[in-house]
Amino acid sequence: MNRTIKRAGTVTLLLVIALLARVTWVQMVHGEALADSDKNRRNAMERYSQPFGDIIVAGDPVTGSKPTDEGGDLKYQRTYTDGPLYAPVTGFGSQVRGWTQLEGIYRDVLDGSDDRLKSPLDLVTGKQGKPGNVLTTIDPDVQRAGYRALGHKKGAAVAIDPSNGKILGTVSTPSFDPSKITGGGEDDAAAWKKLSAEDDGDKDDTKPTLNRALRQPVPPGSTFKLVVAAAALEDGLYSSVDERTHSPDPYTLKGTSTPLENENKSAPCKNASLRTALRYSCNNVFGKLATDLGKDRVREQAEKFGFNDSKQDVPVRAAESHFPTSMDEAQTGLSGIGQFEVTATPLQMAMVSQAIAAGGELTDPHMVSQVQDSGGGTLQSFDDPDAHRVMSEDTARQLRSAMQTVVDEGTGSNAKIPGMTVGGKTGTAQHGVDNSGTPYAWFTSYGENADGKQVAVAVVVEDSDAARAEVSGNGLAAPIAKKMMAAALR
Repeated sequence: MNRTIKRAGTVTLLLVIALLARVTWVQMVHGEALADSDKNRRNAMERYSQPFGDIIVAGDPVTGSKPTDEGGDLKYQRTYTDGPLYAPVTGFGSQVRGWTQLEGIYRDVLDGSDDRLKSPLDLVTGKQGKPGNVLTTIDPDVQRAGYRALGHKKGAAVAIDPSNGKILGTVSTPSFDPSKITGGGEDDAAAWKKLSAEDDGDKDDTKPTLNRALRQPVPPGSTFKLVVAAAALEDGLYSSVDERTHSPDPYTLKGTSTPLENENKSAPCKNASLRTALRYSCNNVFGKLATDLGKDRVREQAEKFGFNDSKQDVPVRAAESHFPTSMDEAQTGLSGIGQFEVTATPLQMAMVSQAIAAGGELTDPHMVSQVQDSGGGTLQSFDDPDAHRVMSEDTARQLRSAMQTVVDEGTGSNAKIPGMTVGGKTGTAQHGVDNSGTPYAWFTSYGENADGKQVAVAVVVEDSDAARAEVSGNGLAAPIAKKMMAAALR
C-alpha cells in the first residue's frame, strides 16, 4: 500500500475514533444538561406545542393561549385577561424574554413538562403531559379596588387575610399589558424596548415591569413606629400604650446637637404615651424609644415581623426589607422613625399590620392556594402555611387599640369605614440627597367587620400629581387602603 495513503487512512481512523469518543462523552456526561438547556430549540418547540395551563383568580382564568401570530416552529403564545390589573400576580411568559413571577415559578406545570403531569409512558418517551393550573388567593374585588384607586400614581399596595396569610391583592402602578410582549414579532420587540427603557428616544423610566408591591423596598417612615412600639411593650420598657413616656420635645439625637422635631409643632408630644405618640406621629417619642431600647432590641423585633429575611417567598421571591445592624446611637434614633437605612416593601408593612390584627401571630403570606393537574387533582396545597408568634396577645391588643385611635382621632382619618373597625398608621418618608426627593406617602392598616372578618392593607405612593407640601400618608395612601379594606370586608 502506498505509504501516503496508509498515513492518511491512519489519521482518518484516529479522527473518527476521537469523534466517536467525543460524542459518547457528550451524551453520557453532558447529555441531560444539554437536553434540558433553555438554549435547546427543541425544548422551546415542545413547550409551545400545545395551549398552556392557566393562572386562576376566584375560579376564572386570567391567562390563556392562542396560535402564534407569526407562525413558525413555536405554535402557541400566552394571552392575558385584564393584563395590567393582574401583571403583578402573573408576571409574563414570553417566547423571547422568558417567564417571570408565577408564570416562571410554575412554568413546568403550566406547559405540561412537570413529571407529575405525565403518564408512565410519557416519562419513557419524553412526551409533554397535559398542562396543569395554578389557583391564586387573589380576591378580584380587592385587586381591582387597589388598582383603580392608585390610578396614575406611582405606587403599590398589598392586602392580606390575617387569619390565614392569604394575599388578597398585590397591586403595582404603573403597570403593563403582558400580552404585548409574549410573541417574537416586531411589535412585541418594540413594546419590550419601551417597557425596559432600551429606546432612548421613547423610553419609559417609570419601570412598569417592576413589581413594587414585592420588589421595591423604600424608607417606611412613620409606619415603622409600630415596630418600635411593639418592641417597647414586649421589652417592658413601658407596660401600657397609655403610660406616659420620658420624651423631651424636641429630642436631641444622642452624641449630636441635632434636634428630632415633630411635623405638627402644636401636638402634645412631650412625654406622650404610645397611644398619643402614634396618634400624632411624634418623632421625639419614637426616636428616644429606639435609642433607649438599643439597635439590637429593635432589630430583633423587626426581624420577627420579617425584616432582614432574604428568602421571603410568597411564592414569588420578595425583596429583603432592611433594618441596619451597625448604627451609632444617633442613627438608631433615626431608625426609630423609619429613616436612616431602614427600608420596607408594601408586603412587609402589610405583614406588620397582619400580625397585630391576628393577635400577635404572623402566618406566612402566600398568593397561591393550590397547584392542580389538568383534571383538577391537587399536586400541591398551601392551605396550612407556617406561623410564628411576633408579640404577645396583650401587646397586639394594645397596638390595635392605639391604631384605632390614629384613625378615629388622629392622622389616619381618611381610612374610616362606616360600620367597621379600622386601625392604621400613616407615614411620610423622606429620601434622596438632603431629602430632595418627593416624600413617599405610606399607610398600613387593618380593618374588621361586624362578623369578625379581618384584612390587613399597606399602601405606598411613591409619586403623584400632588404638590410636595400636600404629600401625606393620610391624604394619598389612606383612601386607597380604605377602598381595598371595604372591598375585602363587604
